[in-house]
Amino acid sequence: MRPSNKWASKLGFILATAGAAIGLGNLWKFPYLMGKNGGFPFLVAYLFFICILGIPVMIAEMSLGRKTGHGPVLAYDTIHPHARIVGYLGVAAAFFILSYYAVIGGWIIRYFVSYALTAQAPRDFNAFIGHPTEPLFWFFLFMLITALICYFGVSGIEKASRSMMPMLFIILLLIIVRGITLPGAAAGLAFIFSPRLDDFSLHSVNGALGQVFYSLSLCMGITITYGSYLQKDVSIPKGCIQIALLDTCMAVLAGIAIFPAVFACGLEPASGPGLIFVTLPEVFGAMAGGAFFAALFFLLVFFAAVTSAVALLEVSVSFVMGSWHWERKKAVILLALAIFLVGIFSSLSFGPLAGVSILNYGIFDFVCMLTDNLFLPFGGIFMCYYIGWKWDPAMLIEEICQHGVPFPLARVWLFLIRSVTPVMVAAVSLSGFVSIYQTVFG
Repeated sequence: MRPSNKWASKLGFILATAGAAIGLGNLWKFPYLMGKNGGFPFLVAYLFFICILGIPVMIAEMSLGRKTGHGPVLAYDTIHPHARIVGYLGVAAAFFILSYYAVIGGWIIRYFVSYALTAQAPRDFNAFIGHPTEPLFWFFLFMLITALICYFGVSGIEKASRSMMPMLFIILLLIIVRGITLPGAAAGLAFIFSPRLDDFSLHSVNGALGQVFYSLSLCMGITITYGSYLQKDVSIPKGCIQIALLDTCMAVLAGIAIFPAVFACGLEPASGPGLIFVTLPEVFGAMAGGAFFAALFFLLVFFAAVTSAVALLEVSVSFVMGSWHWERKKAVILLALAIFLVGIFSSLSFGPLAGVSILNYGIFDFVCMLTDNLFLPFGGIFMCYYIGWKWDPAMLIEEICQHGVPFPLARVWLFLIRSVTPVMVAAVSLSGFVSIYQTVFG
């Protein structure tokens, strides 16, 4: 009989971890970056960095989590007392990312409910997010759903992932079929896949590198936490490859679902919330059966968002359960409440607090900067140092190869973690610092 804090099956583990990685960034950011940065060459660069950065780091984090059976802070403590800083950065990143991620999750629920009940989107997106109280209600509802799934532990997370991930894929296929059958849809496919070397530059390479880092949820504590729930006979390298492939396939399929319809309606592609909440409602409004497909789409986005949100909350829950010895129910309730209270400021930054800035950032953007440009890159650099040089990585290789699991590329993985991955993470960090400098000093 399996322990209650372990995944019941390999499929449940794969779907839960893939669900953690497949989120809002896959549905709007990756296809847009691909289209604006040379199309197919950008995809090739992204896959290259998946291989030399994404999968090696996932293997390192997952094997560390499984070997120690702990979340990020206690897991790194087994390497060196000073290494706990890596775990703290991961927990802090997960906590603050969820505080603004769930705000967007609330917007998604609002749009789904609007299409399901009235067959149309809310009239004015900016007026909606600028309202002092309405977005807070939907934000709270999203956090409540996330907390309810975490409340039931690993079993609850696994059951939710096993139902939501297949439904996400089915809904995505339905939207793809509708989108590519629209007149003029070929222009959207060309936007994503046409090789345009003139649009591919060093900036594109850096964009692909950064997208790998964030798309796979590296250094957020998620992979270590989920790895600590993994049975010993599961192949970690094979699982990481499958998760990376699922994540990439979903991102590409999202582009095929979205951009043919955008171009078919004669609209310009946008990135970020503008695509999801402004451009796409216009697309759905212009097509036959648009309200039905809009409801399906926002249900799809909700599934992607909530599986990622659950993983982010579980990082903090695992931390307080392991370090402070809280019971799960107490941890989930108090942490979800704390995240909601912190996120209120991000939600209000589009309305009553719109005039408040920190270092020339609005509150929402400041929290994003803090996690994306500071917590995650520093966590990545320290991770490579402590695992690759301060500790004996052979201990992780031994963990990976239990029960006769093959790991023929062990030496290649060790070389990447020690020498190549730190350089890649440093490049992401440098890009983040340049962005901060430009914002703060104009």
